[in-house]
Amino acid sequence: MSSIAAPNYRPLYDQIKILITQSLVAGEWKPGDVIPSEMELANRFQVSQGTVRKAIDALAAENILIRRQGKGTFVASHSQERSSTRFLRVFPDTGTHDSPSSHLLSLTRERADDESASRLDVRVGAGIFCIKRLLFFGGVPVIHDEIHIPSILFKGLDEGMIRNFTGSLYSFFESRFGVAMIRAEEHIKAVAASSEVAHHLGLSPGSPLLRVDRVAFTYGDKPVEWRRGLCHTNTFSYVTEMS
Repeated sequence: MSSIAAPNYRPLYDQIKILITQSLVAGEWKPGDVIPSEMELANRFQVSQGTVRKAIDALAAENILIRRQGKGTFVASHSQERSSTRFLRVFPDTGTHDSPSSHLLSLTRERADDESASRLDVRVGAGIFCIKRLLFFGGVPVIHDEIHIPSILFKGLDEGMIRNFTGSLYSFFESRFGVAMIRAEEHIKAVAASSEVAHHLGLSPGSPLLRVDRVAFTYGDKPVEWRRGLCHTNTFSYVTEMS
């Protein structure tokens, strides 16, 4: 008997979820904006209000939308307190969750090599920015970040912009350039500190570090940032939740 391929089927709520996401990609609603009501969206897409509610529930579960009782549904923003440290996973062993302070080391414009091109889904040789910075907890340098972003999405970026912004880097990307980070994938590995990184973290070369390679994605699952964080975990731990 010959096999018959199953039809490519998406539930209706998933199709509405895609349409809402496409509106986010197009910039119809920006981070922090309230989106139309369920009834308005149901009329727009010619579906039931329950179908829209299920699509919004799915987007809220992915932290793309945020429901606020009595106020409506908003596009998630890194400027909101609950989202400003959403991707931060290194915390003091004391259990405190204080936000770190940032110190910019350098901003350079470079050409994507094989690895950064692969991570960012751009061609080799494409223009990218490389940001190096330190994250301090309680005045102590704990994380050395090397961040790569496509220059085409961050036109006009300079050191002054970064130094003068008081929020998180993701909040800066979002408010200044309209690039919202909505999810990330991380790979973690134990490594030894190079001389350069050891100097910045106040360690001896060869000291053990936790290397966290993160690719962050915006709407439409487009990779827009690759960062390599080198973390001194003597009195800190990488913390995550599973359910």
